[in-house]
Amino acid sequence: MTPHATRLRLIAEHDPQSAALLLRLLRIAVRVLPQAVTDGKFARTLSGTRTADRAWQLRPLGTSAHEGAIAALGLLRLPEQRRRSVLGGEDCGDLIGRLAAGVERMTSRGDVALLCWAAAEAGHGDLPCALGRLAELDLRDDPLDVAAAAWIVTALVAARPLADVERHLTAARHRLLAARDALYPQVIGAATATRDSCVGSFADQAYSVQALSRLHRSADDPEALAAAESVAATICRTQGKAGQWWCHHDARTGGIVDGYPVYGVHQHALAPMALLDLADAGGQLHLEAICRGLRWLARPPETTESLLLDEPPVTWRKVALRDRGNQAGGAGRAAARLRPGPGPRALNWIFRPGAVEHECRPRELGWLLFAWLPELAALPARPTVPAPAVPDLPAAAGPWAMRQYPVPGLPADTGQPAVPDLPAAAGQWAMRRRYPVPGLPAATGQPAVPARAVPDLPAAAGLR
Repeated sequence: MTPHATRLRLIAEHDPQSAALLLRLLRIAVRVLPQAVTDGKFARTLSGTRTADRAWQLRPLGTSAHEGAIAALGLLRLPEQRRRSVLGGEDCGDLIGRLAAGVERMTSRGDVALLCWAAAEAGHGDLPCALGRLAELDLRDDPLDVAAAAWIVTALVAARPLADVERHLTAARHRLLAARDALYPQVIGAATATRDSCVGSFADQAYSVQALSRLHRSADDPEALAAAESVAATICRTQGKAGQWWCHHDARTGGIVDGYPVYGVHQHALAPMALLDLADAGGQLHLEAICRGLRWLARPPETTESLLLDEPPVTWRKVALRDRGNQAGGAGRAAARLRPGPGPRALNWIFRPGAVEHECRPRELGWLLFAWLPELAALPARPTVPAPAVPDLPAAAGPWAMRQYPVPGLPADTGQPAVPDLPAAAGQWAMRRRYPVPGLPAATGQPAVPARAVPDLPAAAGLR
């Protein structure tokens, strides 16, 4: 995967205050996540309540395989000792195995895709079973959330070195590319009369940019890269002046439907994760937009309340309009269905933003770790696993066939040509990049760029 350690370095070079904020966030994440684990399962959310002395207390509510799979993706970026500390002595393999044991009962394609992705990242033995279940569920022709469609592409790309997923990936690729207008709607295959046919969330755009970027990196796909570039350019163009990644967009025009709520996870994880994956695939590096988003999180102008607490450690979920009945959201989407509108300014003036939701979800912390920490060389080697029989997917996949490309790190008996690793001097995270990385040796093929002295950031966060 990409050299994520240099992601923190890039931020430190461009905006030291944002880098310091990221270190603080990472420390908070590893302290909060253990509170979300009960009997080996992750809670759906951690709800904040005030005690008699006005201190905040976090209480886990429910359980969720969805939250657990995303948490596993993030935890895989931590050293084994840290992972076991979060999981009460277990490791990520135990968590993924527990989730996979219930895969036959899962009916959400998005949840199964996340499980496949985590299993592929970990080289877990239950990957074939999860891929088989995903292929079975993906034969349905009912409406599909765009986020789930993007996760399916990303999961199959992650599984590519381990299993034969080309036929399924070809269909999933076609579906995701065909769903895009100016931006992505929330649902693929929704009836025209529904709100979801023309409105897409920020998360829909971020997950799609990530999926298409990773697809291009895994097998040269200029069409996927161009689509990712277009979506990224639109969301960066509409970013708020204070760095807000706005909540809902009109998929037809790219305009804003609902500005609020603004979610913390969009600011510190989803936007950086997608935009940096795009840069790693050869697209534009939107570094200033990423840092603007981080700066909003440090001091949101909508409220005087801090979204980050060190004691007790927590990152609050979002800043919303002061609108208890969600009338603003309904009005904005209704207007978008009738006509692409000028934006949410009138609704913001009526309801006024500033309400903080005192919740923290495990996925928010999982995405944070996944976006910013490097893939660890100490993880077990990923064995090649036999692929399950995959039934024929809908003919809508079209004639485009995935070409075979060498995959770094695959054993010679896979039939793939050998691809040399980059020099060891570049460090354990050295992989191909399309933009210069300060301090990497010239042997990596990147231009030499003088680097300021920047501390070892993962170590500074206490994550080694």
